[in-house]
Amino acid sequence: MEVGLRLKNGIDRIDRTDRKGGKMINATQIRKGMIIKIEEEIYKVLESTHITPGKGQAIMQTKLRKLKDQTLYDYRFRSKDKVEQAYLEEIEMEFLYREGDDYIFMSHKNYEQFKLSAETIGSGINYLIPNVVFSIEMYKGKPVGANPLLTIDLKVVQTEPFLKGATQSAINKPATLETGITLTVPQFIKEGDIVRIDTRDNKYLERVRSK
Repeated sequence: MEVGLRLKNGIDRIDRTDRKGGKMINATQIRKGMIIKIEEEIYKVLESTHITPGKGQAIMQTKLRKLKDQTLYDYRFRSKDKVEQAYLEEIEMEFLYREGDDYIFMSHKNYEQFKLSAETIGSGINYLIPNVVFSIEMYKGKPVGANPLLTIDLKVVQTEPFLKGATQSAINKPATLETGITLTVPQFIKEGDIVRIDTRDNKYLERVRSK
């Protein structure tokens, strides 16, 4: 869902006071991938465009994702606005098990366990299997985001058998993996095979082990 971001004190007002844990930057310095803080909420910048209209002041048009619940927002900053750039600590954690609506991860750093919601994990939930390692984004000791590693190995649980004499157009076929996601694989892949997936675009890379 995409909505317009409205601040409590008006849509054109940004807090210009430094806060502990980050630094204040000019709105024109906002870049894709940055983490920024607005009224105690943390957002990731997905897009940022500097717009200079024919008349009036320049603006920064951004698309933001609130890390708390993954909601998307569109927001325009004035060029003279300042915003706090926040910093996240990334810690590798191992997924242990599901407990109700929560997903339990354990830090490899100190073995501390954390509960993450489905909203916090986001699309990474498609790659959750026991003992898989995720990079967990932490802000002031609390998990605010979760990213799978760049590749993951998953088992094929359903796909059509190899078609002898398949035409060039049928060189690939759909396959369902153990987490429920579906993707396109080569014809020689069969049920029970372990395949390696690129988690950035959910694409097949190679067969790791044949049944």
